Amino acid sequence: MKAVVLAGGRGTRLAPYTHILPKPLMPIGEMPILEVLLRQMKRAGIDEVVLTVGHLATLLRSYFGDGERWGMNISYSYEDLPLGTAGPIALVNNLDQTFLVTNGDVLTTLDLKKVLAFHKQKGAAATIAVHRRQVKIDLGVIQWDGDDCVSGYIEKPTYDYTVSMGIYVFEPRVLGYIPVGKYLDFPDLVLKLIAAGEKVTGYVFDGYWMDLGRPDDYQQANQDFGNMMKQFLPED
Repeated sequence: MKAVVLAGGRGTRLAPYTHILPKPLMPIGEMPILEVLLRQMKRAGIDEVVLTVGHLATLLRSYFGDGERWGMNISYSYEDLPLGTAGPIALVNNLDQTFLVTNGDVLTTLDLKKVLAFHKQKGAAATIAVHRRQVKIDLGVIQWDGDDCVSGYIEKPTYDYTVSMGIYVFEPRVLGYIPVGKYLDFPDLVLKLIAAGEKVTGYVFDGYWMDLGRPDDYQQANQDFGNMMKQFLPED
């Protein structure tokens, strides 16, 4: 099976670190976060990976090379201009079977085999790995009636959300909804699929997941990886 890893973003929320390192090369423990992902993919039976690159692409290519070190075949797809989160997929050749797409900066204990099996079982065009999150607002939230009158007042509420983990499984026909060379983000792609009557499913995962977008999340992920390494990278 083939996987596409989105590794071309500038990682602006992690600046200034990402001024000199692409975010997928940010270290988690003793290895880059993308290496953790690659090892998890290999364990799930994925042996062919395409990195979509742009920002600091030469550093990514210097470290990961052709993937021989991990028993994988790694190739690269270059975007000259930013194409959003979904747009780069249209530039990848030979996606003629079910394929995985992930962000290059996700730390999770998700079993990719289970996501792939779920996708096949549901017969979906697209499957999104999702995670339940609670967001606490440490302020009093005012509710309005539209006429400058207060209709409610909630003190420090907690809201429940189901969020994308940045991990997807697609069927090849999804490529027909991604214009080549045009900017497109995943939310817009998913809405296009739904509007066209395609089946989009969500695989709910309640285990560990962290998006390394912010400095405090990155620091927490490093600590968690040190404490839970065997859960992220189980020994065969």
